[in-house]
Amino acid sequence: MAELSFTPSEDVTVLLNALLDIYERRRSHSCTCPASSLMETKEPYFYPDEGMRSIKVDLDDIELPNYFSQIDPNPREITNEQLQTLEQKGWLRLIWQPGESRHLLEGIVVHPDCAPHLFKLLERMHPNQKRAQLADLIFGENFRFRGDWRERAIRHILTQLKQGKSPAPFSLADRQFNEDLLMALAAVETTTVETPYRVFSVRLFNNSKRFEELKRALVRLARLGHSEWRELSSQDVLHELNLVPNPDYLYLSGPWHLVDDLGQMISLGEFFPSVGIPANQVARLQRVTVHASEVICVENPTSFHELNRGKPPSIATICLWGNPSPACRHLLGYLVENLPENIPLQVWSDLDYGGFNILAMLRKHVNSRFQPYMMDIETLEKHSLWASPLTQRDQRNLKRLSLNPALTDVKPVIMHLLQRNLKLEQEAISFFLRNKNTPSV
Repeated sequence: MAELSFTPSEDVTVLLNALLDIYERRRSHSCTCPASSLMETKEPYFYPDEGMRSIKVDLDDIELPNYFSQIDPNPREITNEQLQTLEQKGWLRLIWQPGESRHLLEGIVVHPDCAPHLFKLLERMHPNQKRAQLADLIFGENFRFRGDWRERAIRHILTQLKQGKSPAPFSLADRQFNEDLLMALAAVETTTVETPYRVFSVRLFNNSKRFEELKRALVRLARLGHSEWRELSSQDVLHELNLVPNPDYLYLSGPWHLVDDLGQMISLGEFFPSVGIPANQVARLQRVTVHASEVICVENPTSFHELNRGKPPSIATICLWGNPSPACRHLLGYLVENLPENIPLQVWSDLDYGGFNILAMLRKHVNSRFQPYMMDIETLEKHSLWASPLTQRDQRNLKRLSLNPALTDVKPVIMHLLQRNLKLEQEAISFFLRNKNTPSV
């Protein structure tokens, strides 16, 4: 910028930054990079903004510090002079108010191809430079993520950068955020037992609240890298990473016998109606047995407690708390190893996408012998008065779930839900389990 003999005034700086803000917003939605990768070029490559229209800013839409001052005309004169110099260089075009040529500006127009000159004038980093910096940062950490979902997520981000698309959840403006997100991404490999958010945050950043600012971004990366997690809630995704708001407990009822890694034996048959076991202790179990006539895994805590009010003591139950956590699946895995084939192993969930997805999860990640409990057409029809209509998202998810090979035996039930356009929550059934008087509908 040696050929320019001035430093942009305060008003000129505000105006040009407003133009470049618009430029960056438009560019993030419309531009693509050339075939060569940004990361292969040491110098920032200012590729043309094909198809992007000229950008205009009206002075009336911007809070200018001094331009319209009625007391001191000097800032306005300096601004006009500097902008006219830029116009002479062909970097922008000035629009004057009618009858006020060279006195009062109405607006400024910039062609996108001239934007790089303005970035240099303001010593503001061009989006290409930001992309290259982010790519360099990610490449520097990429070796940490070989061979798992994190590598797939990072590849997606690098592809986005290469194509000139949004690198979200990473930021083009906040390097510290990006560094901390990469640090969290690397650290989830070490969370082998359930870890509260604040504990994870202190260990990593010496700040108990920093992870709260990164949670959504980490969840988004997890969904990008792991297709099975895309339909899970944010909290369930973090649960898969052993990150929890607070220490969890698993609720068990019935004649369970547990042995942990220290050889401690825990017998739960004397606890009525149920007992909570810390998830971190569950994760250390090495043997699980039940002396029961059947085992029922219940999706929701309300239905779990309602079922346990009147069940025989010979039935063992466990509360899944929605999608079963890694600790829960750990317990059920050891249970299946020691459960005789003649003992029914059942899952009781809502009659909806979430409920059948839980059944599919357990069959895939624990054992294929899990069977549905009160998740049939008859149960739906008996309680249809308390059912709710499916949303469009419910319909899409159920149609997709009906193709899951792990759910072939319950496909008729899923198709019936779609035909009736209904879903049913457990709580509607729990009430009548206790009262034993289900009215006919």
